[in-house]
Amino acid sequence: MNRFESINPGYASVFKPNRLSVGIVVPIENYGHSLVPTMQHHVERVRLVEQPGFKALWVRDVPFNVPSFGDAGQTFDPFTYLGFLAGQTSKITLGTASIALPLHHPVHVAKSAATVDQLSSGRFIMGVASGDRPSEYPAMNVDFAERGKLFEDAFNYIRRAQTSFPTLNGNSYGRLTGQMDLLPKPVFHKIPMLLTGSSRQTMEWNAQHADGWMSYPRSPMQQAYAIDQWRKLVARHHDFDKPFMQPLYVVLEKEDGFGPQPIQLGFRTGTDYLVEYLTEMQGIGVNHVAINLRFNTRDTEATLSELAEKVLPHFHAITAQPAQS
Repeated sequence: MNRFESINPGYASVFKPNRLSVGIVVPIENYGHSLVPTMQHHVERVRLVEQPGFKALWVRDVPFNVPSFGDAGQTFDPFTYLGFLAGQTSKITLGTASIALPLHHPVHVAKSAATVDQLSSGRFIMGVASGDRPSEYPAMNVDFAERGKLFEDAFNYIRRAQTSFPTLNGNSYGRLTGQMDLLPKPVFHKIPMLLTGSSRQTMEWNAQHADGWMSYPRSPMQQAYAIDQWRKLVARHHDFDKPFMQPLYVVLEKEDGFGPQPIQLGFRTGTDYLVEYLTEMQGIGVNHVAINLRFNTRDTEATLSELAEKVLPHFHAITAQPAQS
């Protein structure tokens, strides 16, 4: 089962069995002392990320600035922004990490996702989640306690909407009768959808329905166990494997040999330990790490250059072949 499903070029570029690739989370700037990033020089930095071979850009779905949560994300609407970035880039995968499905009608998500996929020629991956900011739900008249059921219904609706003249009954978001179609369709047979955390689903549901798992950093032993258990469940339902990815907050020090110091969901380190850590993650089955530089204190352009020069060469996977429709 040493293969992943062929879905689209973006998915194939980022995820390869037994290999790890590296991506970057937007905003690509230090805003550790502010809730809201400036988003200055964002296009120039996106191009700096694409050119040396980072495999993906990840944007988040943050409808409201909730001060108690401490992070307003990239502030731009994720689908509008990725549609713009599709025209500014040519090869890097564009991803969401992640769309809070209960806060959107799945028709809008399905149409927006397929639009980005079309505009990027199949370079789109959609991370999806049940959401974790309770104050956003009453603002949209959505019951926070029902987000698990709403997530499942939205996921199923989006999947069905990607087929021609879909039918769907018994769904929280409405009934599809097969008498009308939703356009555009994805470039290939579906949009790859990665479940984030548990999204209030069982691990078996994730293994059966999602196209991959996006979870949080844990100790290597805990992460290895979680990945192993999940992939055993994948094997029960499919004759192919599914990828695992995680984020990582990094404060990159100038000295290569600087030893790691823990920070929230990551560490302060030099490039030597970062390569060592990513190599260990590759060994336990992590297929992609999305680096977040929010707390990085050095010049952003210099940091990206150093990551490209000293880290990426250890994790360059073979160039992806286009997915088959």
